[in-house]
Amino acid sequence: MEISNRIRGFQASPIRRLSPYAREAKQKGIKVYHLNIGQPDIKSPKEALDAIHNYPNDIIAYGESDGDLALRNAVVKYYNESVGVDISVNDVLITTGGSEAILFSLMALCDPGDEVIVPEPYYTNVHSFARMANVSIVSVTSLLEDNFALPPLSMIEERITSKTRAILLNSPNNPTGHIYSPKELETILRMCQEHDIFLIVDEVYREFCYDGLNFTSVLKYKDYSDRVICIDSVSKRFSMCGARVGVLISRNRNVIRETLKLSQARLCSPTVEQYASLAAFGAPADYIENVKREYEKRRDFIVKALARIPGVKCARPNGAFYLIAQLPVEDAEKFAIFMLKDFNYKGETVMLAPAEGFYESKDLGRDQVRIAYVLNTDDLEKACICLAEGLKAYNQN
Repeated sequence: MEISNRIRGFQASPIRRLSPYAREAKQKGIKVYHLNIGQPDIKSPKEALDAIHNYPNDIIAYGESDGDLALRNAVVKYYNESVGVDISVNDVLITTGGSEAILFSLMALCDPGDEVIVPEPYYTNVHSFARMANVSIVSVTSLLEDNFALPPLSMIEERITSKTRAILLNSPNNPTGHIYSPKELETILRMCQEHDIFLIVDEVYREFCYDGLNFTSVLKYKDYSDRVICIDSVSKRFSMCGARVGVLISRNRNVIRETLKLSQARLCSPTVEQYASLAAFGAPADYIENVKREYEKRRDFIVKALARIPGVKCARPNGAFYLIAQLPVEDAEKFAIFMLKDFNYKGETVMLAPAEGFYESKDLGRDQVRIAYVLNTDDLEKACICLAEGLKAYNQN
């Protein structure tokens, strides 16, 4: 019996596919520093944890397909007061993570064979979401030497065809940390209007902007409301990655109405986790500010630490908690496997995410890795020492 050609076309996640090597290393007693995945070590809000411990219902029942009304209202209040954006509860759908919100957006906007333009490197799972929706990704490349700034907008416009249905951005960006400026957003929106296509913007890292930079949400451009979808999540903001509670926001009534069909087909998002997410929005105002300061400190630390390793180059991210680093190796995946399978320094090693899987274009990112600086600076220091020693050992072989 053969499995489908469709599933054969999916790629295994570069973030997770080396996990068996990490498990084997741990079974040998080796400590593994996980820089491969955006799983923060920062505690979730006490309010969210208390809500889980004190869940009041006797049955964990189905919820509404569009999400718990109290949570949707909390999202509206957050956007109105904290983001400075005027939305209503009718503009909001709760999804099973931001990932589902991206998938639903692609399925609602595109027919099989349609195209979506995405700057690369991009969040690797978007490749799989596009495959699920039978959508083709058309990439436009940003470069490390330009600090992964958005390429000239003319390059994006050149890629718009009769099959293009949307442009998909992520700001602050995973994996590069780039933040799109208000001018860039407005220019892209104008381009979308001219070509009658949508703009989808994943804003899940919105709070984490550094060096005094302010974030501008795509929802602030009300003149373009009919062609905008905003993606959000509690995963990073409240360090609740496992809750799998995301948000899809659009003022386009057709988008919300048609996407609700997909929400109904999967019944509902997690009930208890929505209850916890509602409580998280009641966390003290300084929770987010303290988390932001901590990530900025970690960003500063790891950029300096990587700069001290011979042959390593990295862009300085302005937001999120990721960066792309270029290593003095020909194949970053082989090196990442070596670090887990054949190397340790004083009983410790590092797990990295090969960056090739964050590109659509072939042969790009082969000598790069994505690093998630989600560990405290003491652990980051040890991880960078392991990385430096591992590169030394690898290149001597």
